[in-house]
Amino acid sequence: MIEISAALPEIRTAGVRVVQYDPLLHKKDWDAFIPPSMNGTVFHCQKFLDYHPEGRFEFHHLLFYQGAQLVAVLPGALREHGRVFESPLGASYGSFVTEDISAQTALDIVAAFERHVRSMGVEDVYLTSAPVIYQPVLTQNLDFALLYQGYSYQRHYISHAIDLRRPGIPFDRFQSVARKHIRHVKKTYPSVWIEESNPDSIRDMLVEFYPILLENKAKYHAKPTHTLEELLRLESLLPNFMKLFLVRDGEDPVAGSLLFLANDRVALVFYHMLRYAFQHLKPIYLLMDTVTRWAKEEGYAFVDIGVSQDTNDENPMTPALSLIQFKEKFDSRGVLRSTLHKKYS
Repeated sequence: MIEISAALPEIRTAGVRVVQYDPLLHKKDWDAFIPPSMNGTVFHCQKFLDYHPEGRFEFHHLLFYQGAQLVAVLPGALREHGRVFESPLGASYGSFVTEDISAQTALDIVAAFERHVRSMGVEDVYLTSAPVIYQPVLTQNLDFALLYQGYSYQRHYISHAIDLRRPGIPFDRFQSVARKHIRHVKKTYPSVWIEESNPDSIRDMLVEFYPILLENKAKYHAKPTHTLEELLRLESLLPNFMKLFLVRDGEDPVAGSLLFLANDRVALVFYHMLRYAFQHLKPIYLLMDTVTRWAKEEGYAFVDIGVSQDTNDENPMTPALSLIQFKEKFDSRGVLRSTLHKKYS
């Protein structure tokens, strides 16, 4: 049996200091830090967070320095009059972004963060990081440092990802029923085709896609995460961040997959929508074939097809099993999107 002392010993911080983000001073260094990092995504970039209108969130982004060297960044915001710090707010993934750091440096960074939030009177902290598939290096030094400092898992969502690193085309590993649907539609409906966005067409295609998105969400009494104006703003702020595939029957758009290219490893299918009047064309099956072929050809390691939770259940972790079973038809596997929490009061 391993015994853990209730009182944590003092952790050497090796001079790690915390600096609150100032866009005039830090934006360039912040966004340059993300692409070569161990676990950063576009959702951690200030260019992405800039799509939010001023005042929507009380952002409180932090940078961590060891001497003059930037060793970590942490996007986040304060809620409930400064009592709660949450990362992310206004993005899919947050928590600390670092290079491939040692266990000691991870401990130093988290200890510095502890001092910072305590000095501000923060009572609760929530941190949701990207799943491990987004990391080029498999390391959990930061997770350990947070758990050591008293964080615990508040919830896990089940997401699904398709591993593109295996040889051959992804289609060959789809379940037989999926392959059958794809072949049938291609053979039976010659008017059905898929348009791929390019830098010149993406904005017009987003305008065509958005009514499909609204119609889909309305069926489940929901609204899209983004307005059309916000998607267009994101495209302006981050050219080549989005990739859109539209299924057309003749010239009419009947379904679409909007990908957020989260980092150089993972293409995230953020919106996957169809017009239900055209369900007989199996457009989502066609899109899954096209998206996985494209992502593999572009060198991505995974396609993330998002979380599968039953949003009507009181327990936020309740899985939407029918949706999971559908995703598994495309050779996807479950990965966790986890949130760590610590109460300070």
